[in-house]
Amino acid sequence: MDRYQAMATFIRVVDTGSFSAATRQLGVGQNFYERARNAIQEADEAELAAKGAGAGLSGRLRVSAATTFARLHIIPELSQFLADHPQLTVEIILDDRMIDLVAEGVDISLRMGTLADSTAIARKIATGRRSVLATPAYLKRSPALRSPADLANHEAIIYSQLPSAWSFLREGAAVSVSVSGRLKLSAAEGLRAAVLADMGLTIAPDWMFAPKLESGAVIRVLDAWALPTIDLWAVFPAGRMMTAKARQFADFVARIMEVTKPLPLETSTA
Repeated sequence: MDRYQAMATFIRVVDTGSFSAATRQLGVGQNFYERARNAIQEADEAELAAKGAGAGLSGRLRVSAATTFARLHIIPELSQFLADHPQLTVEIILDDRMIDLVAEGVDISLRMGTLADSTAIARKIATGRRSVLATPAYLKRSPALRSPADLANHEAIIYSQLPSAWSFLREGAAVSVSVSGRLKLSAAEGLRAAVLADMGLTIAPDWMFAPKLESGAVIRVLDAWALPTIDLWAVFPAGRMMTAKARQFADFVARIMEVTKPLPLETSTA
C-alpha cells in the first residue's frame, strides 16, 4: 500500500468510526489526521479540476446546519442537488449549536447571526429580516401592542441562545426592552412549536415562520419598529482547503435563498 492509499484508508477509518479508536489502533494523533485529510482533499480537488466541472461531484459531503432552517429550506430542495451529483453522498448534522468543524469532519456549516470565531473562513450568503411574531389567537386574548414598552405585559417565549433584551430602532431612535416569560427553549424548533401553540410571542427570523406568515397563521407585530437583521453564513473549517463540494453546496443554498418566498432575504455574492 502506497502512502496516499494509507492516508486515505486512515481517513476512512476515522470518518466512519471513532477517532479515539482509530488512533489507538494505528498509533497516530489528531494532527496527522488533519494533515492527511487536507492532503487527500487537495489531491481530489486537483483530480476534479483536471476532469473538468462537468465530471460532477463524488465522495461524501458533511454539512452542519441549524435544525429548523435545514428542515424548512434545505432538505425539501436537496433532491435536485443529489440528482445533479449522483456520485455524491450528503450527511447533514442538525444542531442549533456551533460545533467544532474540524473535530467533526464537517465540510461546510450553515449558520445564522454573528460569527463568534474571527478565524473562521466564511461566506455571507444572505441577510434577512427579524420580527416580533405571534399567532392571531394569542394576540386576541392579550393586551394591545403599540410600542416595544407594551411587551412588558406579554408572555415572551425566550430562545436561550439569544439575549433576553430586544433592541428596536425607529426613525433613528434605539430602544432596548427586557422581556420575560415562563418558557425558555434551547432550540429554534421548540421555539417555533411554542409560538404555533399560541403560548406567547417571540422575536425570530422571518424564514423560521415563512409558510405560516404567508398563510396568516402567524403575524408580525410592532411592524413600525425595526429589529437588527440576521445574516446567513456558509462557514468552512479553518486551516483547510475549501473543497469543490463545499463551494458548490454554498452556491446551491444561495440559489435556494434567491427564489424562496415569502422569505425576505437579500442574497449576497460576497
